[in-house]
This record gives sequence, C-alpha cells and structure tokens, in this order.
Amino acid sequence: MSGYSPKPEWLKKRIDFSEHIELRALLSAGGLHTICEEALCPNISECCAKNQASFLILGRFCTRACEFCNVVKGKPLSVDPGEPERIAEAVKKLGLSHAVITSPTRDDLPDGGAGIFAETVRAVRKNNPGTKIELLVPDFQGDTVSIDTVCQAVPDIFGHNIETVPRLYHVRKGAEYDRSMQVLSYVHEQYPGIPVKSGLMLGMGETRDEVIEVMKELLEAGCKFLSLGQYLAPGRSFYPVKEYIRPEVFAEYKETGLKLGFRHIESGPYVRSSYHASEYLPE
Repeated sequence: MSGYSPKPEWLKKRIDFSEHIELRALLSAGGLHTICEEALCPNISECCAKNQASFLILGRFCTRACEFCNVVKGKPLSVDPGEPERIAEAVKKLGLSHAVITSPTRDDLPDGGAGIFAETVRAVRKNNPGTKIELLVPDFQGDTVSIDTVCQAVPDIFGHNIETVPRLYHVRKGAEYDRSMQVLSYVHEQYPGIPVKSGLMLGMGETRDEVIEVMKELLEAGCKFLSLGQYLAPGRSFYPVKEYIRPEVFAEYKETGLKLGFRHIESGPYVRSSYHASEYLPE
C-alpha cells in the first residue's frame, strides 16, 4: 500500500486555510513557527479557529531524517536567544490558557536545545502566569543533564513521543526505543510532580498486541497521559500508510488504556500530540 492510497470517509476532513491567515500573520511578525504548519497537521483549521497553536522553537530544520515526518531536514540555523520572549509575547496576544511548545531534534547543539526550552518556559510563565505550559521534547540523546535543565524550569507537562512500536523503530532515524522510554522514566522518577505524556501513530504496520505492550511499558515508565492517532504519510517519498485504523478501534484502544491505568487518553484518527492538549490537565 502506498502512502497515497485512497482514504476512507472518516479521514476526509476539509482544511480551510482562511481560518489561520490572521494567526499566521501574528506569528510571522514575530519570526515564529508552529509544528501545525511544518508537520501538515490535519487539525490546523480547527485549532487556528480557536486561536490555538503549538509553537516550534529552535528553527525549522531537524538534524534527523525520520521516514514519517514532514519537518524539514537539513543544517539548522544558530540558536535565536530572543525567541523565548517572542513566544511569551505571542502566547499573551493569543490569550492562551494552555501553550504547547516543541522543537525539531537538534543533535548539533551540546544540550540538544534544552536551555532554550527552559528559557521559553520561564519567559512564558513570567508574562502569562495563568497559562499551563506543555513541552514536547526530543530525546536529547538520553542526556540527563539536558533533561534536568528542562525539568528544573517546571513545565506543567513533559511530553516525549514514543511514536511507534519497537519492531518499526527503523522509521525513527537516530532514535532508540529503549532510550525514549528511559527519558520518560527518568522524568517520572526524578520529577514526580511533573506529569509525563507520550504519543503513538497507528497504521504503520503495528499489531494490536504490540500497541498494548507499548502501553504497558509506558505505564511502567510513569507515563499517564497518551495520544493515539492515525499516521498519514506527508508525501509519496515517506513511509507508507499500512492501514487506516477505524474510529471504533481507536475507541477500543482508549478504553483498554484507561483500564490499564492511564489518567487521560485522546484516541482517534485525527488525534495528534497537542490535539485537545488542555483537556489532559484538570482545571
């Protein structure tokens, strides 16, 4: 099956680009980027209509070449020290009660970009004391000093996506399943006050048993928040979609995961890491 096989009816969401012209103008004026645009998120119209966006810090270029991701691969630009303050200003202008901040993987930086993540958390919190701050970070190559740098800024949620099952980890160039699990486990053990979140893409060829096993391992690592969504290939050159998961199967995974012990799960064809992000934390 190619990455462009016909989509079923439940995956034909219309994207209205007119919904995010104003938001794009605000972000562009601040020299800011969103993962919503870079990763071609199918929820971009819905979220932008609600003035919701997930910020992409540390530039648009990723140092890894994962087979499923649309983020641009290439040599990154130098770190912009003024970016944290501009993110904080954008959060204030948008009136966000829950801000999601992520980045491409920056293996070229000694700390993997951890310092900028921490500075961004502090800047957003200073300018927006009532805003919840969720981070979705790379693995920092497992470096606990970098992880400490991020966690000592005390984000409201620490997210790192496991993405897929161990058997399919060849699609995550430069990543290791065990290392990603260790990142989540380390945060849970060393910073028990920070909730840990992860996410999986389904439809890449995984089996139900493999998904359930990953759920159990995530729980063992201390992860209590989970997102499950349909993998959609960004283009013909990317890893192909192997299966379109039916909505009722996503519902079954959610029911199973909650019974296993997750506190909150968003599960559905269009679910992405930051989709309905504010619903993971109680008011």
